[in-house]
Amino acid sequence: MFRLSAQSTRKAVQRLAVQARYQSTSSAAATSMNAKNVSLAAAGVATVGALAYMSMETVDANMAADGLHAPVYPWDHKKNLATFDHAAIRRGYQVYKEVCAACHSLDRIAWRNLIGVSHTEAEVKAMAEEFEYTDGPNDVGDMFQRPGKPSDYMPQPYANEEQARAGNAGAYPPDLSLMIKARHGGADYVFSLLTGYQDPPAGVEIREGLNFNPYFPGGAIGMARVLYDGLVEYEDGTPATTSQMAKDVTIFLSWAAEPEMDERKKMGMKALTLLAILTGLSVYLKRHKWAGLKTRKILYNPPTPKKH
Repeated sequence: MFRLSAQSTRKAVQRLAVQARYQSTSSAAATSMNAKNVSLAAAGVATVGALAYMSMETVDANMAADGLHAPVYPWDHKKNLATFDHAAIRRGYQVYKEVCAACHSLDRIAWRNLIGVSHTEAEVKAMAEEFEYTDGPNDVGDMFQRPGKPSDYMPQPYANEEQARAGNAGAYPPDLSLMIKARHGGADYVFSLLTGYQDPPAGVEIREGLNFNPYFPGGAIGMARVLYDGLVEYEDGTPATTSQMAKDVTIFLSWAAEPEMDERKKMGMKALTLLAILTGLSVYLKRHKWAGLKTRKILYNPPTPKKH
């Protein structure tokens, strides 16, 4: 009797243990499923929020802090099948040389980069020889001055940063080699900045020595307006209006920031043409050569046994 009672008690305990294990497993599974659903929902909300944030235009309550956003202009050289306007590059270099080079350097561009782009080799040699470059040492160990060569880089207007700041009331004129890539808006920003000088609106105070330009961050810029109608005389007779000079020098600086753009587009067209030919050849081989091999059926007819 006691043995029966012990066995029944043991079975009851085992049954309770199985039920408890099943309930804990079910509870854990439900908890895991709920946690998984919550994680998926959170990830979905985060993804939607990130996409919505990226699609929205950022609006600053104080637009003067970042400057007025430049309008988008239809630059021809930004089109996929268009190249730089090389006549505009030549005119833009003239504007840079006669106006901008007094304060701004272009130290990543050598004279030889202009050959075949805006000037001939003879013209580039003549322009380079107008400047003196320090070279050496010579046979006795001294440095000497020599006329420029096409391999030399364009000269800097100041010997160092301190001299540049001293000549510009403490402001440091930046190098223009990569200015188009260095500023948000690129060519649109540079063109808008050059043509955007105006009198400050009512209630806006501009410190002495600064100039109001809504496209410059803060609205106050140390560089005064430099482009005026008729400031330069173009060799090709193009009217030198303020907007024309700003457009030409912007195109020149766009080329300076990316002088290999025309060659890159040409290489890209060659690559796309080659890929199109290879794609067509692949489709032909797949359709007319490989498809027959891939879909053919091989039947095996075993030989019938000979009757003896």
